Parts: sequence; structure tokens; C-alpha cells
Amino acid sequence: MKIYTKTGDEGKTSLIGGTRVPKYHIRIECYGTVDELSSWIGLIRDQEILEKYKTDLIEIQDRLFTIESQLASDSESEFNIPDIDEKDIKFLEKEIDNITGELPPLKSFLLSGGDTVVSYCHIARTVCRRAERLIIRLSEEFEISELILQYLNRLSDYLFVLSRKIGKDKNAAELLWKPRV
Repeated sequence: MKIYTKTGDEGKTSLIGGTRVPKYHIRIECYGTVDELSSWIGLIRDQEILEKYKTDLIEIQDRLFTIESQLASDSESEFNIPDIDEKDIKFLEKEIDNITGELPPLKSFLLSGGDTVVSYCHIARTVCRRAERLIIRLSEEFEISELILQYLNRLSDYLFVLSRKIGKDKNAAELLWKPRV
């Protein structure tokens, strides 16, 4: 099987189910952004971090593929597409609580940075928020599972606390935002 099909040369692509849409379609923008998020998470996973986090990030990438599949599927699709489940959201909430329990309370906004891996986490968090915003817009036109939005919302929180925990593990200083008022 060749990687190129030549079917997209005129600016259109197929959804799962066969519907052809322009490559700039909001649905393509949504799952493309989730794909970008997964790539950033892969970069985080490739860094010197605890194996526990690498394992968790593989699970998260798997869930993101599920979300991409759902977003790429048209209403005509007869394929059996996996779903995001409440337990996926509970997993993130449990991990957020576990990580937060190991961190000092935060009383100010943080400036991103302090360590390369911390910065990667912040980039992934902001891409996650963009994916969430795009999918909210998509949901105004098409039926989208609320669990997708909940998952992405929790994932951005997870990536934030993960950035803080990795920073703590690496003895990176947190730089608090001090507004000039």
C-alpha cells in the first residue's frame, strides 16, 4: 500500500464513512489539532521523565486517537468507532489529584518555562485548549460527544499539573507572574 493516494490533490479529503470535505473544514481542523496535540505529548514522553508519566502519556495518546476517530467519522459511517468513556475522564482526574497532592499550593499565575520538558508540557496544554475551542465550535454544527470536551478540558489541567511536577522533579524554579499595576 502506498502512502500517497492522490485523492487529496484538489484540496479535499474523505471522512470515515466517505463524505468528501475541503481540507480546511472545521472537522479536519479539529482532528488535525488533536493530532498535533498527540505529537507534542509524544515529544514529552520521549524526554527524561518518570516511567509512570510515560505510561500515562501513552494511554492519553491512545485516547486522543479515539477522539480523532470520532471527529473524523461522518454520520454515514458504518465503521465501529471506539468511544471516550467516563472512566477515561476519571483516570485524568485521579492523576491530577495525585500529582497536585505532591505540589505546593499555587497562589499566582505561572510564566511558562524553567525547563525544556516543562515548556513542552505548556505547549501541549495550549494546543489542547485550542483543540477544545475548535471542537466547541464544531459542536454548534454537528453532534459531538460531551465526553470529548470533558476529556480535553481535564487533559489541559493534567498537562498543567504535570508541567509543575516535572519542574519540581528537575528542581526547576517556577516563575510567578507579578502583574505591574
